[in-house]
Amino acid sequence: MATLVPIPKLGQSEETVSIDSWRVKEGDVIKKGDVLFEVETDKAVLEVESQFEGTLLKIIVPAGREVPVMSTACVLGEPGETVPEIPAISAPAAAPAAPPAPKPAAPQPAAVPVPNSTGQVQKANVPFEPAFAAASVPVLNLSRPSPRARKFARDFLIDLKQVTSTGGPSGRVTEQDVRNYLETSGYYAKKITPSAFNLAKKENIELLAVDGSGDNGRVTLADIKAAIAEKPQEMNAMRRIIAQRLTRSKQTIPHFYVTVSVDMTALLAKRKRLKDEEGINLSVNVFIVKAAALTLKEFPYVNAAVQGNAIVRRSKVNIGVAVSVENGLVVPVVNHTDRQALDEIQAEIAELAEKARTNKLTPDEMKGGTFTISNMGMLNVENFGAIINPGEAAILAVASCIPTPVVYDGQIAVREMMKVTLSADHRVVDGAMGAEFLNAFKNKLEDPELWEKLM
Repeated sequence: MATLVPIPKLGQSEETVSIDSWRVKEGDVIKKGDVLFEVETDKAVLEVESQFEGTLLKIIVPAGREVPVMSTACVLGEPGETVPEIPAISAPAAAPAAPPAPKPAAPQPAAVPVPNSTGQVQKANVPFEPAFAAASVPVLNLSRPSPRARKFARDFLIDLKQVTSTGGPSGRVTEQDVRNYLETSGYYAKKITPSAFNLAKKENIELLAVDGSGDNGRVTLADIKAAIAEKPQEMNAMRRIIAQRLTRSKQTIPHFYVTVSVDMTALLAKRKRLKDEEGINLSVNVFIVKAAALTLKEFPYVNAAVQGNAIVRRSKVNIGVAVSVENGLVVPVVNHTDRQALDEIQAEIAELAEKARTNKLTPDEMKGGTFTISNMGMLNVENFGAIINPGEAAILAVASCIPTPVVYDGQIAVREMMKVTLSADHRVVDGAMGAEFLNAFKNKLEDPELWEKLM
């Protein structure tokens, strides 16, 4: 009997999902545990393994199509088995179709323009014929260009949205409107090399929008390549979610910022001794995460969240560690950070970061955070502020350790100074509390006795 394989719901907030790529093809023999496809969620690309066995009879959802979660992705069964009828996947309602129109007489095809020997685009000597059929792409004033107008515009590389109707049926843009636009826009004075014109047509580049850098303003191949590079690129799912969440954060959370400089000289020296004498190689970030976890236990409101008109204080300290990946940023969470030893924290961060960079993080590994650390210390930055992750009360931005002349024991000395900035939700954390939290965090990092106890 055929088995319908659904696309699973991989997170609490997921209502729709898109298959990023299929790892198998129709006709393949599938075993339990085989990876069927990769799913793009709001935070990562995840592999989906088969829970069933059989031959892949039919792929129902192609890669790149967004569908509701639990939709049937494919059908497994015995070779030659009849594929059951799959209910159509619901899609957004389409706009009502235009009423059928009378079929026009077959028109002569419009000549494709090409640059002449001077580089100017030649005029087309094609008799004008009215067009009647409606197109599907709306333009100015919701009017629809005729098919002839659309073909003419494609051939001459112009944007129909710039063309105004001059009396076509129901305000429709006609071919004559396009011809008028070409005459009045200075189009025919435009000069372009043949190779540039061909590439512009292939990539659907509007010719009038390109400034020529060649002799006498001639549009060159390099100009078209630059225009292609500047074409808007659709955000992927991760970037869309990042944009939505951080925009909402800045619009709804009243951020304030506190910055202190931490003297990391003693801690860096201790870290070096551990590595050289005992073979223990701990990253600076591990000390930062542990110090933050211990400080959050002392300041529960910084570890809290706002829910409606209530403040929720969390007993757990789960620190999210921001990881930069190719498509954006993900924040895997180290749970019970305050209870873990330094080497345990290091191992878990390393494992989560590797999963993040190879798109293997699961939704469970990115939820439950109570506080976030964004560390750009490896990027040679002096200072920066971070945006609070919705659902938390604060985020800590960690900059680079920079040798800096400071007053130390009454003398000018060069010390390894690191600036850290707390972004806090003013609905939960007041300025004084934010400053106290940050100074307590600073004191822990600068306290050599604390790290002796924790080793």
